[in-house]
Amino acid sequence: MNRMDFTPYRRSTVGFDRLFELMESQTRQNSGDNYPPYNVERRDEDIYRITLAVAGFKPNDIDITAQQNLLVIQGKKQDEVSDGELLHVGIANRGFERRFELADYVRVENAGLSDGLLVVDLIREVPDAMKPKKIPVNGESVIEAPKIDKID
Repeated sequence: MNRMDFTPYRRSTVGFDRLFELMESQTRQNSGDNYPPYNVERRDEDIYRITLAVAGFKPNDIDITAQQNLLVIQGKKQDEVSDGELLHVGIANRGFERRFELADYVRVENAGLSDGLLVVDLIREVPDAMKPKKIPVNGESVIEAPKIDKID
C-alpha cells in the first residue's frame, strides 16, 4: 500500500487541508486501474494539455464534463458486432472514467480526437485582481491623499 502521511505538515500549516485531502484521495483513486494511459503536459506558464490514449473510441463515445475544479472524461464504448469469430481479444473494449482535479481559474479551452489520442487543452486565466502587483516602498503612493487647506 502506498499511503503518505501528511500529519507533520498539517501541524505546521494553516489552510492547506483541501490540498492534503486532494493528494490523499488521488492516492486512493489511482491505486488500481491505469486505463486508459494518459500524459499531462505543461506547454507554457498557464497552458496545459492532457492526452489520453483512447484507441477505438469515436467522438460520440466520449463525454467530457468540466465543473469548477474538476474535469471528468468518460468513454462509453458502443457494442460492435464482429463479422467473424474472435479467437483472441487483446484490445480493451471497455468504458472508462478519468477525473482530473483542476486548480483555481483553470478552464478547458478545447478538445480533439485524432489517431486514437484524445487531446484536452487547458488554460489558466487568473483575474487581474488576483494577480500579484508591485507595491512601491517610499515611492509615490498609488492613491493620492486629499489635500486639506489650512483654515486661519
